Amino acid sequence: MARAIWSGAINFGLVSVPVKLFTAVKKKDISFHQVDEKTGARIRNKRVSEKTGREVPYEQIAKGYEVGADEYVVIEPKELEKLDPEATHTVDIEDFVDLEQIDPIYYEHTYFLAPATGGDKAYALLLKAMKDSDKVAIGRVVIRTKQYLAAIRPYDRALALETMYFPDEIIPVEDLPGLPKQQRLADRELKMAKQLIGSMATDFDPDRYHDEYRKRVQDLIKKKAKGQTLTIHERAKETPKVVDLIEALKASVEKSGSPKKRPAKRRSQARSRKSA
Repeated sequence: MARAIWSGAINFGLVSVPVKLFTAVKKKDISFHQVDEKTGARIRNKRVSEKTGREVPYEQIAKGYEVGADEYVVIEPKELEKLDPEATHTVDIEDFVDLEQIDPIYYEHTYFLAPATGGDKAYALLLKAMKDSDKVAIGRVVIRTKQYLAAIRPYDRALALETMYFPDEIIPVEDLPGLPKQQRLADRELKMAKQLIGSMATDFDPDRYHDEYRKRVQDLIKKKAKGQTLTIHERAKETPKVVDLIEALKASVEKSGSPKKRPAKRRSQARSRKSA
């Protein structure tokens, strides 16, 4: 059973909703350790001083902020503690906005909110009201001594909390090198591109997508753990081809065929969520 990593309350107006915070996602990346190829022994990293070349005990390691070439300002833990945001254990809602007004680039990490003891009715009321008004709550929350901007939105029968990046953490598009300048697009090209998009359009069904690379790596690990000898064939390098845009669009449209059918299961779920 999932364990709460934070407990507190959602405050909006004079209403307080007791809640508990749970991690909503579980990454399944395959991690590797560094080992000695000859002995198979684990390789450990040591904290070594660049000046003396000696290992530094953990209790002697301080936080330093680089202000110049090899010049650091040492910050004491007690100095940082004085600046920590007050752990209020509340999510203070400041605004309600439309979901489509928030670009996904602002989302950082997803959590679930569940009602705490005595909060069932207030939780259900907030969830239903947000669904009916089709709004997302924006507020601030402190998790593990760090303050986050957060968005709270209905997710099926629960509320999801998304920690968000602040605007100054988003890299401006103008800083990207090599973006194309204004292009003159032929009506025929644009029409065929839209036709191709239409033929590939469908409802989003996450069950259709799988991490094929992770599965191949897991299979490789299992076979090698059993002592099997494997032959790895190198893939031939593909040389990028310069193709005629119109011909490529035409061939793509012909290959894609008729528009995709909408998954019935996803449609029914969408209707049930709106009516909830």
